[in-house]
Amino acid sequence: MTPDELLMLASRLAEKAAPGEQIEVACSHGESTSIRVYEGAVESLTQAENSGIGVRVIRDGREGFASAGTLDPDVVDQMLAQARDNARFAEVDPDAGIAEPDGVEAVDIDLWRDELADYSIEDKVAMAVEIEARVLAADSRIVGVRTSTYGDGAGSFALASSNGIRAASRSTSAGIGIQALADDGNQMQTGYAGDGAREPGGLDLDEVVDRAVRQALDLLGSRKPTTRTVSLVLDPRLAATMMSVIAGTLNGGRVIKGRTPFAGRVGETIASPLLTFSDEPIDPDSLGADAYDGEGLACRSVPLVTDGVLRGFVWDSYTGRRGGSGSTGSAQRAARGLPSPGVHALSVAAGEGGGLDDLIAGVEDGVLVFSLAGLHSGVNAVSGDLSLGVEGRMIRNGQLAEPIGEATVGSTLQRLLLDVEAVGSDRIHLSSGISTPSLVIGDVMLSGAAA
Repeated sequence: MTPDELLMLASRLAEKAAPGEQIEVACSHGESTSIRVYEGAVESLTQAENSGIGVRVIRDGREGFASAGTLDPDVVDQMLAQARDNARFAEVDPDAGIAEPDGVEAVDIDLWRDELADYSIEDKVAMAVEIEARVLAADSRIVGVRTSTYGDGAGSFALASSNGIRAASRSTSAGIGIQALADDGNQMQTGYAGDGAREPGGLDLDEVVDRAVRQALDLLGSRKPTTRTVSLVLDPRLAATMMSVIAGTLNGGRVIKGRTPFAGRVGETIASPLLTFSDEPIDPDSLGADAYDGEGLACRSVPLVTDGVLRGFVWDSYTGRRGGSGSTGSAQRAARGLPSPGVHALSVAAGEGGGLDDLIAGVEDGVLVFSLAGLHSGVNAVSGDLSLGVEGRMIRNGQLAEPIGEATVGSTLQRLLLDVEAVGSDRIHLSSGISTPSLVIGDVMLSGAAA
């Protein structure tokens, strides 16, 4: 279904609001392809079509919600009745309510690429087969490929509410990923790389093959490092991994629940003055971009940290109402789920540190990080404490040295932000929707073997 067709469906339900009742209807429809290749043959291939609808009803401070995985007219009509019925049994919440129009105009962003339809299934399979073959041929020490994948999607979303909000959008995306296996006779190591774009022609196969091979080979011969304090050098992809964790704590929902170490600190210095970042969902170059948030409000730039000073948090309508700040147009949701606040397209400003090689040259004793393990279990988003597994290459006097593994880094999110020593000028847009340069973080405890 097209965005206009979805919007007509949503509007029809939203216009049935009774006096004193608020109704919000979200609908989606999409198609996706997922391909996994092994030893030059298709291991799995899935083409799926999915639809969804979610209906919220608020009356007298009580919220009811109902959802379905189909847009069949008979089922759609039942959703409003079910949501109304569910509202009768909900607890009263004085802050319950759907988004109110705030007068911010949506930016016209083109996130759809017709070119995606030009690629046949055979073309997509060939892409996954090609990167596997190229990785295997790159070096005699590459002995296998654990996974070689291709995936894409095209989807439409629409939302209508009894408050007069009408929003519709559509987008496409494509991605590849590969995990190479290297073996030198004594040790086996893996290297992963991937890329994303709006359509397959935007994928950089050369860079993906090179990065996966190089990482696997560079880790051969790795051993535990001696325990000491080092500087961490994060290329843009690893910087994005770390910054996404930090961005997740700058969330109005966490503020209200007291589950972030940065609550109550707006206007304070929480990071190095070298660091500036914001949510930029209206940046058309970001795969996290969108014209509307999950409640139909216009997306907008949201400053988070400027020159190290905390500027604010991201809020949806509910948390913004409770926090007294209002929505920042930052609601996230699937059509079949409820909205919650979140960063759409984190953007870290480029610095003056040069490229990755320049940053490495300025480090006396450090680690160029290849991977961080344990982000889900090793980070306490309430206290900020973190302990993560790390692999990479040691840096001595500005030069890359031996590979390391079986090590951990320990710190806190608060210390990591304050200890940023350099910000690269090599900012790139990543498939995660995050845009960031390389970073150097000092005074991080590296735990490995006893000295």
